[in-house]
Amino acid sequence: MTTTTAERGPRRWLPHLGIAVIMVYCLAPFYWMVVSSLRRSNDLFDNTLLPSPLSTENYQAALDPQNKFLQGVLNSLIVASTTTVVGLVIALFTAYALARLDFRFKNAALAIIIATSMFPGISMIIPLFKLFSQIGWLNSYQGMIVPSLSFVLPLAVWNLTSFFRQMPYELEEAAQIDGCSPGQAFRKVILPLAAPGVFTTAIITFIAAWNEYIIARSMVNDPAYMTAPVVASMFTGSTQYDQPFGTQMAAGVIVTIPLVIMVLLFQRRIVAGLTAGGVK
Repeated sequence: MTTTTAERGPRRWLPHLGIAVIMVYCLAPFYWMVVSSLRRSNDLFDNTLLPSPLSTENYQAALDPQNKFLQGVLNSLIVASTTTVVGLVIALFTAYALARLDFRFKNAALAIIIATSMFPGISMIIPLFKLFSQIGWLNSYQGMIVPSLSFVLPLAVWNLTSFFRQMPYELEEAAQIDGCSPGQAFRKVILPLAAPGVFTTAIITFIAAWNEYIIARSMVNDPAYMTAPVVASMFTGSTQYDQPFGTQMAAGVIVTIPLVIMVLLFQRRIVAGLTAGGVK
C-alpha cells in the first residue's frame, strides 16, 4: 500500500514536535532560573515571561566578596577536577581488569560495585563524619573528594567495563605480536581507541562531583573550603527573614554556565562515547 501525501505529513513533523516538547521540558527550569536572576527583588514573584526592567543586582549580590561565592566556585573546581582525575584512573584499571581478565566471582564483583551506588548518600553521613573527625579530615578537600569518589566510581567502572567489553581482543593480540607488552598494548592501542568512552565518563563524573551538595555541606563548616552549592544555599537576604531567591538563582546560573559550555564544546565526543559499540 502506498502512503498518501496527507498521511506522510503528520509522520514528517511529529518527530520534530516530540523533540521540541522534550527541549521545552528540559530547558524550562533553566530559562526560569535565568529570568528570575534578572528580576529586581520587588519583581521576583512576577509571572511575566521576560523580566521588566532587567536588573543585575542579584549577580552583584552573588559576586559580592563578602559572600565568598567565587571562592566556593574555585573550591568546587578543585574538588570536581581531583575527583574526576583520581576516579578515572582507578576506574580505567578496574574496568579493564573486569573486562579482560578471567577470574572467579568477576560478575559478582561488578554487581557489588554497582550495588554500592544504590545506598543513599545521607546514610553515610554519620559514620563518615565520625571517622573524619577522628583523623582530622573535617574542613579539608580530602574530606569531600574521598566520599565523592565512592559515588562516582561505580558509575565510571560500570560504563568503562561495558565499553572495554565491546572492543575486540584481537587488537591487543596484534599489538603483542608486534612486540608490545600487555601494558604497552593497553597504553598505546586500547586507551586511544577508548578515548570517546573515557571522555564521556570523565564528563559525567565531573558533573556529578561539581553538583555534589550533601557531603560538602556536612563535612565542611569553614567558608574557606565550602563549595559553590553550599555557599549559594547559605546566602542571606537584606533582613533576617528575607529569602534571597534572586541571588540564589543568579548563583545557580553562574554555576551552571561552565557545565553548559563544556558540554557544547565537547558534545561530539560525548555522543561518540555514548553510541560507541552500538553499530558493529
